[in-house]
Amino acid sequence: MIFRLSKVILLAAIGFFYLLVVFNNTTDYNSNYQFVHHVLMMDSTFPGNAGMWRAVNSTLVHHVFYDGIISWEMLTAVLCGWGVVKLLRHLDASPAAFHRAKDVAVAALTLSLLMWLVAFLCVGAEWFLMWQSKTWNGQDAAARMFVVVGLTLIYLTQPEQAPPERQ
Repeated sequence: MIFRLSKVILLAAIGFFYLLVVFNNTTDYNSNYQFVHHVLMMDSTFPGNAGMWRAVNSTLVHHVFYDGIISWEMLTAVLCGWGVVKLLRHLDASPAAFHRAKDVAVAALTLSLLMWLVAFLCVGAEWFLMWQSKTWNGQDAAARMFVVVGLTLIYLTQPEQAPPERQ
């Protein structure tokens, strides 16, 4: 039972993280909007770099991009919460039933991994050359979250074993 509970608690912790992120991004919209704005403008990349043609100067696009990230985070938080409830409902179920109940949790964690990998590391860091910025560089945070969520996904998806027979 402790292994099942630890999986649920870790999923809940990631869901809590996303709730805090969504709360911060909606109650203090401008702070992280500035991050997205500067990354998309590429205004703190190396001077004269050949990739400046990729810069997006439209504030409308910046807001759409940022609102998309917030929506992605909100969906991830909701799926994590749904996954927690679903797993708690199957806590005493057979190993096979508990394993099948992981589907929503796997979807939530996969969605999270895709955000950090695609939105931050691929699009932000590589396409918009965020790695060149000393001020507006979120690679370390993205990599850290990718590892935390990835390890949780690996642990969560480990097959369940039947409890040992009592003698």
